[in-house]
Amino acid sequence: MSVPETTDAAAAANNNNIEQTKKVELDLPRSAADGLIQKPFPAPLETAKPQPPAKLTADQQEKYNSVFKTVSVWETVPTTSAKNAPTAPITDDERMFMTRECLLRYLRATKWNVSEAVARLQRTLTWRREYGLERLTSDYISIENETGKQVILGYDIHARPCLYLLPSNQNTEKSDRQVEHLVYMLERVIDIMGPDQETLALIVDYNESKSGQNATLGQAKQTLNILQNHYPERLGRALVINVPFMIWGFFKLVTPLIDPLTREKMKFNEDLCQHVPSSHLMKAMGGDVEFRYEHSIYWPAINALADQRKSEYRERWVQGGKLIGEHENYLKTGTSPSLSQSQGSDGAAKAA
Repeated sequence: MSVPETTDAAAAANNNNIEQTKKVELDLPRSAADGLIQKPFPAPLETAKPQPPAKLTADQQEKYNSVFKTVSVWETVPTTSAKNAPTAPITDDERMFMTRECLLRYLRATKWNVSEAVARLQRTLTWRREYGLERLTSDYISIENETGKQVILGYDIHARPCLYLLPSNQNTEKSDRQVEHLVYMLERVIDIMGPDQETLALIVDYNESKSGQNATLGQAKQTLNILQNHYPERLGRALVINVPFMIWGFFKLVTPLIDPLTREKMKFNEDLCQHVPSSHLMKAMGGDVEFRYEHSIYWPAINALADQRKSEYRERWVQGGKLIGEHENYLKTGTSPSLSQSQGSDGAAKAA
């Protein structure tokens, strides 16, 4: 497949996107040195470097090619998880979702089982339809974050964006929207991930939380199901601090439900400065960042940053030819080759 020619109009639109991004990000802080912080950081410190992925073996490459070949010809996807559910045509958003790295994440999550990776990927596309991700708008979720119980702020030592969960700031009654809130924030974290980065750092602080403010066992099971089945290989590190006695009991109940590889990524009551640079870590967690949550300031800022990144990502996907198996680094930066540019018409055959 040839690379579509860039028209003057497309070039002008791309330049306009770049200028808008500069305006959005110039207004954002860079580190604790900027004083009182009320908005997200746009990028990790220069010293924070993503961990390079392992190079694919010949066998792994062959399995990737097999998954790529299978999903590339999908024309429809089931609309619900019900048996014999009707199907509907695959959308551009779903094709864009299936990047090279996405397919590899599902292969790694299934220990390189091709048929299971394909089945899980299709189940995720169906879940995204059935769950209704498009209805999880910033306006709909806004009430859940009015007290800052979830905050995307800073990057860890491996350039992973940090998502803070602060149960003591709980402000709503138990409902489905509380879980939808986490899904929404996960999507925003993914939107702002930089090049060479596929994972996030989750920081959970139970300081001053009360029993009624924490998730129920049912919510925990639902959340684990969503994370493990539909966001595989997205957790880089989970840092849990100030764990009270009652929460230890809760973790004992849910631990058997957690994948062993995920459990290895969980660290309890450790010094967070070992994992997150102090200039990107909240002072309340032992860092240097003087952060104060004000919904009217933070909420528009994080959504503007995520929306801008997502808009640029989509623009590059269109310019690259709307291909399944596109490279995420190209989509995030535009500076590395697209799938069409790097491989020509032979698709996945050289997609290592």
